[in-house]
Amino acid sequence: MQDNIQQQLVHEFVTRFGNKDSLDLFFAPGRVNLIGEHTDYNGGNVFPCALNIGTYALVAPRMDNIVRGYSINFPEQGVIEFNLNELVNNPQHNWLNYPKGVVQVLQEYGYPLLHGLDIVFYGTIPNGAGLSSSASIEVLMATIIKHYGNYSHLDGVTISRYCQQAENQFIGVNCGIMDQFAIAMGKTAHAILLDCNTLNYQYAPLELGENILVIANTNKKRGLADSKYNERRAECDHALSELQSKLAIKSLCELDLAALEANQHLVTNPIEYRRIYHAISENQRTLKAVAALQQNDLVTFGQLMNQSHISLRDDYAVTGKELDSLVANAWQHPACIGSRMTGAGFGGCTVSLVRQELVADFIHSVRAGYLNDTGLEADFYIVNVGNGAAFLGAIR
Repeated sequence: MQDNIQQQLVHEFVTRFGNKDSLDLFFAPGRVNLIGEHTDYNGGNVFPCALNIGTYALVAPRMDNIVRGYSINFPEQGVIEFNLNELVNNPQHNWLNYPKGVVQVLQEYGYPLLHGLDIVFYGTIPNGAGLSSSASIEVLMATIIKHYGNYSHLDGVTISRYCQQAENQFIGVNCGIMDQFAIAMGKTAHAILLDCNTLNYQYAPLELGENILVIANTNKKRGLADSKYNERRAECDHALSELQSKLAIKSLCELDLAALEANQHLVTNPIEYRRIYHAISENQRTLKAVAALQQNDLVTFGQLMNQSHISLRDDYAVTGKELDSLVANAWQHPACIGSRMTGAGFGGCTVSLVRQELVADFIHSVRAGYLNDTGLEADFYIVNVGNGAAFLGAIR
C-alpha cells in the first residue's frame, strides 16, 4: 500500500514542482477513541489509539521563504502558496491554513521553519469519517518543522499542545487535545490512557490477535452536535456547582460512583444527575479498559465498549437512531466482541472490535440492517493500530 502511495506522491511532486535530487517522506496517522466519551471536559480520561491510515507528505526544501502545497485529495485547489513572513489565516488558502497555523505557533515558541518548502500531501483518512484529518495534517506539519529545524528536543507532548493551539487560535476551532496527542504519541499495538487536563498518560497493550477494528460511518449530517454538546456541558457544569457546595472537587471525574451516589441529594435535577452519572461511570470504564487489556482480556474490553454505548444512549443522550442502529446491528452479529459510538455523537462513527475471519460477513450484515433501519448507506473501514507521526526517510 505504502509503495503505491509513494509512487503517487512522487508523480504528483514532479508534475507540480519538478524534479528534485532528494525528497523526504513523512506520515501522521488518524486516530479513534476506543472508550471515554464526553469525559475530557469533565476532568476524566480518554482512551484513543493511532491508526495505520493518515496523512502523508513528500517534501523538498527551498532556498527562499515560500511554502508551496498541493493536496492530492483536493486537486481542484491546485498549488497554494504562502510566505513565511505572512503567517495569517487566509480563507483562499483553504486546507493549507492548517499547516500554516502550525508554522505560526511553532515560530512563536522559538521553533521557526528556517526556509521554504515544496510539499505534496495525500490523506488516506476518509473525508468526514471523524478520524481527525485536521489534527493529522497539523501534527504532520510539526513533524516536518522538527526535522528541518533539527529540533530533536521537541517532543510529542509539546507538539500536541502547539498543534491544539494552532487549531484553537489560528483556525478558530475550540477542540480539545486528544486528537493531536494520540496522533503525536501513538504506538503500534497500544492505546493511550490520557488525562486531558494534566496530560498524564500511560500506554496500554492492544494485542488484537485474530480480531480487528472496524470503523462505520453513519453518513448522517451532524446538525445537532454543536448545540447538544454545549447543552451537555452546561448540564454537567451546573451539577458540578451543586456538588461543590459540599465537596472540595474541581471536576466531576474526581468522584467515583460510590461518592456520587452518597451525594446524590445535592443534585436537584434528575436529568443532570444522569448526565454526570455517565461522565463518572465512563471515566471508570477507561480504567477498567486498561486493566482488561493488561490481562489481554478482549471479552471484558468488548463488554466495556458496549456499556459505554448504552450509557451514552440512555444517560447522556447523544447517540440518535443512526448510531444506535449501527451498534445494535453490530451487537447482533456473532463476530462482534464490542461496539460503540465514538466522537461527539448525533451522527459520525462507531468503532467495533470484530473477529477478523468473519469481518466481511459482519460488514455485509451491519450494512444491510442499517440500510433497512434508516434508509442510509454506511461506509466501513478496516483499520489497524499504528505508530505516531514520523519522518519515514529520504527518497532519491
